[in-house]
Amino acid sequence: MPFYEKGDVRIRYEEAGSGFPLLLVPGGGLNSRISNWKTAVFNSMEVFSDEFRCITLDQRNANGGESSGPIPSSNPWNAFADDQLGLLDYLGVDKFLFMGNCIGGCFAMKLMERAPDRVMGGVLVQTVGHHPDHPDYMYNSGMTVWAPELLPKRPDLSMEQVPPYLHQLYRDYPKFVYSVTEEFARSCQTPILVLPDETPAHPLVTSVDVASLCPNAEITVFPWRDPPELKARTIDRVRRFLRANRG
Repeated sequence: MPFYEKGDVRIRYEEAGSGFPLLLVPGGGLNSRISNWKTAVFNSMEVFSDEFRCITLDQRNANGGESSGPIPSSNPWNAFADDQLGLLDYLGVDKFLFMGNCIGGCFAMKLMERAPDRVMGGVLVQTVGHHPDHPDYMYNSGMTVWAPELLPKRPDLSMEQVPPYLHQLYRDYPKFVYSVTEEFARSCQTPILVLPDETPAHPLVTSVDVASLCPNAEITVFPWRDPPELKARTIDRVRRFLRANRG
């Protein structure tokens, strides 16, 4: 179980396969951790390690994971991006492809904003975003699920830090993917493939907005998880997208 460490941040990561680097972020919201690949809609680490250098990680402070760090008082999306880009620098990776499930869609857009010359293409699978019928779903989940499990294990953190942290994550840029503005999306030139969903955490409207606003984005059919033949073709489409955009 290798770790990348920088200051008071400690990130557990795993690698599989060889080839062009592909950073894979598992779903789970703030509990995004490597073990979640076992229950994902498809296990990207297993599917794509035959052709790519697959890199994945426990996000900082994910319950059930082994990564840790402070709760930043400002710019929390940038803190996650620092972790991810710092890990890639540590591994000697410059340009890379990105594929993120759930909250990984928010990470994807932030990385495209922060490092547009490094992210060669991004796949957003069932991205988190603002659901008009459940506007505080992610904020409430952080308050009632993530924080109560994390804080008893972390005496260095306090409940007083949590509401402003969640506010910056999920309320600063409402009505989109949370991590970037719609204005940035309109200017984003990175190739994007969107695999939509429709749940309170993964609103269909957000996937459609990403595909509509980003100039080089495309979107799959919806639903795509069933029947199995359609899911298999969708995974194959992801592979073709990754092949087309690797360096």
